[in-house]
Amino acid sequence: MAKSKHNVLPLVLLLLFVAVLAVVGYVVYTIVQDVSKNTREKMEKKHMVFSKDGMKVQVKEVQDEAYKDRTQSVLVNMWNHTSFPAYKSRLWDMTGEQKNAEKRKPYAI
Repeated sequence: MAKSKHNVLPLVLLLLFVAVLAVVGYVVYTIVQDVSKNTREKMEKKHMVFSKDGMKVQVKEVQDEAYKDRTQSVLVNMWNHTSFPAYKSRLWDMTGEQKNAEKRKPYAI
């Protein structure tokens, strides 16, 4: 009888070790599944979908008018915020300085 107790102890320890590994593996598996689900949802909000074929990116449709308005707005803002130090226009002063113009006499006496 004493010999059978010694044979059972390694078997019980092995089963206990396998059970601990199974629990740790299950916890890791659930964490990985949760992270992948949350990541998939966040990417879908940004119009990116993962499939077996690879990643598909959906592009939001932008109307031609809106695209031209945005482009023109950027160009106008760039033009308004630039200065050309060597360029002197006859039509307007690009340096931003205002000069006091002298009043002209309507006629010479």
